[in-house]
Amino acid sequence: MMTALFRVVLVLVSLGTFALVIQRIRHSRMRIEDAVFWVLLCLMFVLFALFPAVPDTLAHLLGIYSTANFLFLFMIFILVMKVFSMSMHISELETRLRELVQEEALKDLSEREEKENR
Repeated sequence: MMTALFRVVLVLVSLGTFALVIQRIRHSRMRIEDAVFWVLLCLMFVLFALFPAVPDTLAHLLGIYSTANFLFLFMIFILVMKVFSMSMHISELETRLRELVQEEALKDLSEREEKENR
């Protein structure tokens, strides 16, 4: 069972995070695709706080003693999945960067060879 204080803190932190995400979007410091993840996460935690029977039931079904422990475990799982997704994206970007650098180096080399042949 979630205490009233924990529910209030959950709502306040979620709303604060939501406000920060909106501010970042307005100042073009965050992509919309990334912001959607955080907005949905905030919304989900607000819903968990407003309807505590949902996380209580999920915690009970998973055999987790405390609802707060379930929420922390759930958050860790979501963040690990987000880190994995970001790691995949960074890996793709590094591959693309390496290919672009190699292409540019080859263009540079061919331009130098053309200048030498003149």
